[in-house]
Amino acid sequence: MPTDATGNAKILIVDDEPQIRRFLKASLNAHGYGVVEAEDANAAIRAATVDKPDLMVLDLGLPDMDGLDVIARVREWSTMPIIVLSVRSDEGDKVEALDRGANDYITKPFGMAELMARMRAALRQVGPAGSDEPVLKTDRVEIDLAKRLVTVEGQAVRLSRKEYDLLRALAAHPGKVITHQQLLRDIWGEAYVEETQYLRVYVGQLRQKLEADPSRPRLIVTEPGVGYRLQIAG
Repeated sequence: MPTDATGNAKILIVDDEPQIRRFLKASLNAHGYGVVEAEDANAAIRAATVDKPDLMVLDLGLPDMDGLDVIARVREWSTMPIIVLSVRSDEGDKVEALDRGANDYITKPFGMAELMARMRAALRQVGPAGSDEPVLKTDRVEIDLAKRLVTVEGQAVRLSRKEYDLLRALAAHPGKVITHQQLLRDIWGEAYVEETQYLRVYVGQLRQKLEADPSRPRLIVTEPGVGYRLQIAG
């Protein structure tokens, strides 16, 4: 894993369209990334095993296997970040990809600047394994999971148990979209997976306490129809 998560990382591009692979390879090479290519699912799984890439950019419409199944297969043994890059814009596909273990989902056509930003965020969240819980910081908010301490501009913020549980669930995977169903299941239990109003209420309360402008949140970001992400980097 690269130390700075901005260059030197090896990116696995999985797409059956040669022109997409060529475009991505040229763009990523220009920014200092190494690139491995795969045109189908079997080649992708083999490359993920042999070449040990730091991140996978995955199309779902592959000729030999659905990309959703590739995510599930890779997640059996790897925590490598996976960013889906697909023409599928249906909410159900996004939710399923994220629930199966994708870190992010971008719909084609896409902007290269956005993809690069999402890649940097995904690479930043990967760190060495260990028992110590992270301290997450922005320019005004600090979240110390080990101490269960949240501060805004140096002042401790009092959170209810559910508010903290929700923030902790997001902070455990900074930069990654966590689906509504996953958050509800983890915090309230299986019986509440359809009660999205619980999330809206508690996310609203967290934003009131943590955001500089709750009406334009920059820390707890909504992915419409899918879930939320904790955005540590600006």
